[in-house]
Amino acid sequence: MNDTIAALGLALGSAFTAGINLYATIAALGLAAATGAIQLPPELQILAHPAVITVAILLYVIEFFADKTPYVDSAWDAVHTFIRVPAGAILAARALGPLSPPLELIAVLAGGGTALAAHATKATTRLAINTSPEPVSNWLASFAEDVAALIGIWMIFHHPLAMLCFVLAFVIAVAWMAPKVWRGLRALFSRARNRFGGQSGPTGGPTGVESRAPEGGGEVTLGSVQGG
Repeated sequence: MNDTIAALGLALGSAFTAGINLYATIAALGLAAATGAIQLPPELQILAHPAVITVAILLYVIEFFADKTPYVDSAWDAVHTFIRVPAGAILAARALGPLSPPLELIAVLAGGGTALAAHATKATTRLAINTSPEPVSNWLASFAEDVAALIGIWMIFHHPLAMLCFVLAFVIAVAWMAPKVWRGLRALFSRARNRFGGQSGPTGGPTGVESRAPEGGGEVTLGSVQGG
């Protein structure tokens, strides 16, 4: 029973942290396994390879700076939608070891869904933060995400049941809040579009001014404008 909880905690926990910061997750797991601090399952021993650790650290350094720059962080998140989610699915499936094809597919779907929930929460939060002109909030959010990923990895190996329960509760909460968040983002973007796109009309004058020809099809002349 304990082994099953540990395996599930590693599978879903690593998928969760990968959705927040994939490169920190791989680098931390690899370094901890290489130094003997943790014991990874055979299918994840590749993370302890020096080349994998080196590449993960280099990419983490790049992400460290990109993640703290307004708007660059959102572009980075958009690209990593296609990286973090598949990586979380692979980590979850490999963490559970050899499985039958149906169970392996379930593990892939569960890991990918968990990584997607974490990644979507991070990306949505960053979009909201980027509406603020100052960069301090981006730095604080980025540092908080890095710390959360490292704490999550620590919990995987020291409190797997607590980590498993947290991840399950998190996914349920995200699924419940997703429609509300989506409506909020649509309203936010609508206000931003009206604010920056509706300040002037086609000729540079104030919006809402319409030119109308006089009734009867007559011409508009300077005299008629002044006399009217």
